[in-house]
Amino acid sequence: MKLDWRRSLAPAFTLARQALVGLAIAALLALPASRHLLEASMWRHMVLQYPLWMLAGALLAAALPKRAHSGLARWNASGISGLMLAGTALLVLMIPRVLDLALLHPPTEIAKSAALVATGSALRLSWRRAGLVVQGFFLGNMLLMGIAIGQLYANSPLRLCNAYLLDDQVRLGHWLTGIFTALAVAWLVQVAWWIMRREADTQAMAGSAPRPSSHRAAP
Repeated sequence: MKLDWRRSLAPAFTLARQALVGLAIAALLALPASRHLLEASMWRHMVLQYPLWMLAGALLAAALPKRAHSGLARWNASGISGLMLAGTALLVLMIPRVLDLALLHPPTEIAKSAALVATGSALRLSWRRAGLVVQGFFLGNMLLMGIAIGQLYANSPLRLCNAYLLDDQVRLGHWLTGIFTALAVAWLVQVAWWIMRREADTQAMAGSAPRPSSHRAAP
């Protein structure tokens, strides 16, 4: 009997526990010491802090009541609205000026963190609902954008952020290029696996279907 690891983990990682873990991550990230540690480097600021805030948002989305899910389902048909919200937020937050303002302007830091939490929640609530076609459209645009931004940071001869040195900017560019390229390859591998699995299931169903008899009944 094949063991479904997701079902085996479900009793231990309930929705309430997911929300508590998300709240704990958000609380740790909000500490001044955590903020200074992660924002002291440009690559840690974007490569570590951003995904951690998004993870907290995705886990906190588990605490949404059923009424909220019903209301969001009408607004987020096929996951399109949620993915558009997430993509727009990430586009804005990758602007170098936003990184500078987040370091110098506390309201901008709060808005950045809230936007990342909302992005993580939107991705969780929209991904499965979107389906393969919408997922591919979203990822195709986001991954290409991420690679382009990574190349911009890595190859720009000028400092794009006043708060960070040029070497740190180049390091961030290499990180972004590598991460988004790896995500693109992983997505293509997943799509290829899904297509092969669907073809195998179709062939198995065709092979198990009853065939018409070639013998005719005697008169």
